Amino acid sequence: MRSLRTGLSLTSLASLVATAALFLTAPAAHAADTPLRDLAAAKGKAIGTAVTGSKLTGAYGDIAGTQFSSLTPGNAMKWETVEPTQGTFNWTEADQIVAFAQAHHQQVRGHTLAWYSQNPSWLTNGNFTPAQLGSLLHNHIDTEVGRYKGKIAAWDVVNEPFNEDGTYRSTIWYDNLGSGYIANALTWAHAADPDAKLYINDYNVEGVNAKSTALYNLVKSLKAQGVPIDGVGLQAHLILGQVPSTLQQNIQRFADLGVDVAITELDIRMQTPADSTKLAQQKADFKSVVAACAAVTRCVGVTVWGFADSDSWVPGTFPGYGAATPYDDNYAPKPAYYGIAEALGGTTTTPPPPTGGGCTAAYTVSSQWNDGFTGQVTISCSGASLSSWKVNWNFGAGQRITQAWNAGCTQSGAAVSCANASYNGSVPDGGSVSFGFNGSWSGSNPVPVVTLG
Repeated sequence: MRSLRTGLSLTSLASLVATAALFLTAPAAHAADTPLRDLAAAKGKAIGTAVTGSKLTGAYGDIAGTQFSSLTPGNAMKWETVEPTQGTFNWTEADQIVAFAQAHHQQVRGHTLAWYSQNPSWLTNGNFTPAQLGSLLHNHIDTEVGRYKGKIAAWDVVNEPFNEDGTYRSTIWYDNLGSGYIANALTWAHAADPDAKLYINDYNVEGVNAKSTALYNLVKSLKAQGVPIDGVGLQAHLILGQVPSTLQQNIQRFADLGVDVAITELDIRMQTPADSTKLAQQKADFKSVVAACAAVTRCVGVTVWGFADSDSWVPGTFPGYGAATPYDDNYAPKPAYYGIAEALGGTTTTPPPPTGGGCTAAYTVSSQWNDGFTGQVTISCSGASLSSWKVNWNFGAGQRITQAWNAGCTQSGAAVSCANASYNGSVPDGGSVSFGFNGSWSGSNPVPVVTLG
């Protein structure tokens, strides 16, 4: 459905104070746990995430590759990305994601072929006749599905065709081609790759309601007509504490039509800042959704819409809301991660305790301007103490430290190392020490993962 966040605004960056301290170990502190993909496989399910191709390196790439068995391109396969100018195609990011998935023995879920949003301006403003639009859609589907024939497990062929009351949404496709565009799109996609599973995908269809009943009736009709429809995608962009009570019942009724069901874009947003009570509820909510899928044989899997809060679309669309994914801004697993694991049969019920004696380091961005920013790292101890300290991190977007105070900092490429000054190496139990720095940036300024040791 929605765009993964591709950058952070000045406002959101300035407020990116780590809401939880960074433990001494790297954020993959859950690496000793059974990966989610292995837990899901044992249940006969897939566990997936939406990804951005350019980020598939470092800690982001490690998590995407080890924890998930399916990848959905967040934006890379949408029409405005692959054909920004009529007849000129850009497959770079889509190819990158497919190659990463192949290297990590993962499925790819293609997203999306016929949608009312994120279309190129040449298409939406082209004043095409209905016949021309039908031809353009056919060609688009044939070209894209054909390019990835044999490499895509499933396609979200038609995305978000309904209004909340179950009527058809007014879109470039429905307004010009009528509801028949849906059957045509599915038929064209099947012809381009007969082995790919073909889905209709929508939001607010997780529980039994007018919109999901319209989708149900559409699928039933398409099946009766012999149109190639293999599944329905329930996006599941949910609000904390509002998992529909009829979710499993709804999944089952679609399964009873003889189609697969997938939870395709799961996130559970909360009013920020997060706190322990909200995170506990979010864990329960993630567990409930995944368990509902696990309970229905034809529910093939669950995909989270970005696995880290720093990559989520939610804050930019719902002001005041966020923290919607299983990992925090620094790629550390949240309670929600363990909710997913438990629903898939995992035995870990809480995040592992931090190693390193209870001392933590937290990175914040206090201010930012066109080409520079001011940051701070605070080392805090509880139940332990330090006589000296050193922190390390890797910048993810080419940032450079230009000046530091209360610490000696060195940088080699992306790698930064900062050690205490002669006067502030001691951090008593219950105490903290901070140092600051100025840096330069260009394009984006993501908060890095800091380790202390």
